[in-house]
Amino acid sequence: MTITMYGITNCDTIRKARVWLEGHDVPYRFHDYRAEGIEAGRLDGWVGKVGWEKLLNKGSMTFRELSESDKLGLDEKKAKALMLAKPTMIKRPVLEVGDRILVGFKPEVYEEAVS
Repeated sequence: MTITMYGITNCDTIRKARVWLEGHDVPYRFHDYRAEGIEAGRLDGWVGKVGWEKLLNKGSMTFRELSESDKLGLDEKKAKALMLAKPTMIKRPVLEVGDRILVGFKPEVYEEAVS
């Protein structure tokens, strides 16, 4: 089973998730949004599985720094455009485990997903 973690390197939650995976000898590939961006097709797939509301991190500094006009009238199309333009707005981490998508980090959820 292929596992890929998506996020940014300086995120505390990413660090915790990476420590958990490494501590449980779970091999994974790390995809850094800042260095590699995110493809529209992949984001569309995630939105189809978990919904844009779960993926858009409204608490992120990037989202909070948006203009009020960018924040108003959020729908799937607008949210996806924002996340593609500024992937740091995507909640972290996103973990692809085979065909499953996990958003955020909870050790008990990771345990169930990778065992």
